[in-house]
Amino acid sequence: MKRFLLILILSTVALINFTAKSIAISPGNSPVAGKIPQNSKIHLFNGKNLEGWYTFLKGKGRNIDPNQVFTVSKGNIRISGEEFGCITSNEAYENYKLEVEFKWGELTFPPRVANARDSGVLIHSTGEDGAFSGMWMYSIECQLIEGGTGDLLVVGDGTPKFSLTCPVEKEKQGGSYIFKSGGSPATINGDRINWWGRDPEWKDIKGFRGAKDQEKAHGKWNKLMVIAHGKEITIYLNGKLVNHASDVHPEKGRIQVQSEGAEILFRRIDLTPLAGNEGVRE
Repeated sequence: MKRFLLILILSTVALINFTAKSIAISPGNSPVAGKIPQNSKIHLFNGKNLEGWYTFLKGKGRNIDPNQVFTVSKGNIRISGEEFGCITSNEAYENYKLEVEFKWGELTFPPRVANARDSGVLIHSTGEDGAFSGMWMYSIECQLIEGGTGDLLVVGDGTPKFSLTCPVEKEKQGGSYIFKSGGSPATINGDRINWWGRDPEWKDIKGFRGAKDQEKAHGKWNKLMVIAHGKEITIYLNGKLVNHASDVHPEKGRIQVQSEGAEILFRRIDLTPLAGNEGVRE
């Protein structure tokens, strides 16, 4: 009987060790698809602090935030918007589904006191901090702005290294292309592709709302979903497809969340890895 119990205990310990080794991530490895279990959700925001992120402010640099532009309170990340900059993930990612829940606060700051509340989630971020206008890494931006949440912007160096292609309407809107499923392809390495329902009368004024806006009224929580798979990016806002790009460059990088003149809160930033050979799925 004792021998049987000893064998049982040793077998159990071996099984536990094997399982732990199967899912472990080596220190320094980026938690990207293929290095952690597929469909295993990562809470990039832990609800308590900014562990896993660093701050960057124009004119100050990394982790120098005397005015507390970036704080965590009551389970939310609060970005005051008082200074331009971002929080940036310590790790780089590729092939994932990113789910972000956000809502606008009340405060706005110069030079955008009277302008539409503005922020953004920048993915595939590479290179030096502040390379773009002293504020952000080169990247692809999923825009958060009143009336324009869901726009895609290339925050790059003007070369094909940072570019994307979208199907678009025949006519531009305010000098920018408009996403249209089944439209003619257009490639940009700067500027933006507006989401399909952006109001043609959009104005850069605080509180702007368009007739087709998918974003909820000010003060309500919204859910942005970004599916980055290979060379494709698909954006959903509150469950509705708003934009889609292909032939995206680059295909991986860090994630940045902007501070851009408006107070904004985030209660959830979750990332689910997708397998490299898996199609884009909702």
